Amino acid sequence: MGVRKRLSAEKMKEERKSVAFAKLTNIPSSPRKMRLVADMIRGVEVFRALGILKFSNKNAAVVLEKGLRSAVANWEAKNDRKAENGELCVSTIMVGCAPMLKRLRPAPQGRGYRIRKRANHVTIIVDAIDNAKKA
Repeated sequence: MGVRKRLSAEKMKEERKSVAFAKLTNIPSSPRKMRLVADMIRGVEVFRALGILKFSNKNAAVVLEKGLRSAVANWEAKNDRKAENGELCVSTIMVGCAPMLKRLRPAPQGRGYRIRKRANHVTIIVDAIDNAKKA
């Protein structure tokens, strides 16, 4: 690795030390369904977002709730204190595609239809509300 790449990698590592985030990988639901739920909590205060997820009918809400709780726990560990009501917000939430499983379903006249079983990756970044307003 060259000097320029190493310096930029070290700079990125230093920036990530101050950010509390959680990554959920290979979640077996389509990214489109996950984005519907992610859009509901983007930019919302954390405890309000947990309430939204708890009472949502979507199956993806259960997975996102687990990830959001993990991100809050990471923030508490980095800042050595408990998160209070109205202090944190979901500053960024990203849903990306994961590798899909390709399967075949029998079809008429000896054909086979391809089934794509999609999956996704979710990254949730939690930040204090005053820092989120500055950015």
